[in-house]
Amino acid sequence: MKRVWILVLTVFAIVPAFGQQQTLLTGKIDHGGYGGPVLKGIQIGNETGLMVGGRGGWIINHTFVLGGGGYGLVTEIDAPGDSLLNLGYGGLTLGLVLKSDELIHLTVGSMFGAGGIGLRSKDGIDIDEGVRSEHNEFFLIEPEVTAELNITPFFRISGGVSYQYFNGIDAFGFTDDDFSGFAADIQFKFGSF
Repeated sequence: MKRVWILVLTVFAIVPAFGQQQTLLTGKIDHGGYGGPVLKGIQIGNETGLMVGGRGGWIINHTFVLGGGGYGLVTEIDAPGDSLLNLGYGGLTLGLVLKSDELIHLTVGSMFGAGGIGLRSKDGIDIDEGVRSEHNEFFLIEPEVTAELNITPFFRISGGVSYQYFNGIDAFGFTDDDFSGFAADIQFKFGSF
């Protein structure tokens, strides 16, 4: 029993000597956040669509961003059977702000999300044509690069390009290839940066 206590005391004496923990964020950590609307232009098959949504995030040390966002299709995209496409998605966003204090600076990031597609009639009524037998849910990864302009200390505008990787769409005559591709967006950010 005496040996066990000696071992325990030795461990407690040695461990603090190795206690200099290295971390990604050290010293005083500044916190901020933002939120605001987003307009996103996308390509679906041979048609161009407009999505409207919002994004927000927690900003750590003016550099790292952890947030979320969501979008819905607002333009009319033709679908089979004289119907229109419904599209919506949302998810987690991770980002990095480069030189946040400069007037114009870059941000890079990615969204990891999920969503679904559906059909609606031209008068706006949802259509349930075999939805349960077809795969209309999907996963999405969307890496993005944007240029951001500091308008005021609490307002920024950014414009960027992204590439949307859709996975899981096989419904209503659509596949992943009809949705995957480049997109462009304009974001209006209000908050503490």
